[in-house]
Amino acid sequence: MFGLNPQQQKLKKQVSSAFKFRLYVLFNLPMGWLAGMKIIDLTEKHCITSVPFKWINKNPFKSIYFAVQSMAAELSTATACMVAIQGHQPSIALIIVDMKGQFYKKATGKVFFTCLHQGQTYHTVAQALASKKAQTLSLKTVGKMSDGTLVSEFVFTWSFKQRQS
Repeated sequence: MFGLNPQQQKLKKQVSSAFKFRLYVLFNLPMGWLAGMKIIDLTEKHCITSVPFKWINKNPFKSIYFAVQSMAAELSTATACMVAIQGHQPSIALIIVDMKGQFYKKATGKVFFTCLHQGQTYHTVAQALASKKAQTLSLKTVGKMSDGTLVSEFVFTWSFKQRQS
């Protein structure tokens, strides 16, 4: 496992603070703020996010709208990516290049998205730095309601590329 540099440690601490994360989302991702997205847990191994079932998140079928699920699912993969790129000079560009989603059941309650294999982000960033070429990484996240019901799965493919000096 890679040791975190000071900027990575700072960002991890900020996104792990409920108050600071809510402020960040309010100003940088207002739809996520309205939807009530949260980071539940962030470790070297996983990131767990959640999104509640509420009036503003629902679709006409009385479940959480697929785009709201996608947003919370993306957050569970993006958080580790954002931490991994912090503190590198020149900086590293990060962008989604592909997304796939599957829906199994109606999301009629709070959904928790769990993304494992967070450590792969650090390895991919190291490859991008060493090769000076864009590197991609696909991260899977699984959405379940509190009772364990599987509602959706997503795979987000991220591209990491070191910017020019």
